Amino acid sequence: MSAITTHILDTSRGRPAHGVVVVLDSQSGDSHRELGRGETDADGRLRTLLPQGAPIAAGVYRLTFHTAAYFKAIGVEGFYPEVTIAFEIKDPAQHYHVPLLLNPYGYSTYRGS
Repeated sequence: MSAITTHILDTSRGRPAHGVVVVLDSQSGDSHRELGRGETDADGRLRTLLPQGAPIAAGVYRLTFHTAAYFKAIGVEGFYPEVTIAFEIKDPAQHYHVPLLLNPYGYSTYRGS
């Protein structure tokens, strides 16, 4: 499992959001560098943003969830074509799980376990 993982639940449908493309970037000054990308599985999870055992450093990261294609695939008009969540890693030895609770007109997030 990657040191950074995510999980998306579609709260309007009461089920996981399958097939959402997610991009992980690290921030350096005003620029961002892509570290990994993938697509959520049938359980709405993405465990492979980084290769197993790949080191992470303290710093600011962001996850960008490409939600427009997901909503289009399920035949729903969504308001947010993408959702970007920035977060800070202070202890690189920990695992960071950043879930997204999603619906067509809103979203929320938290630090998971």
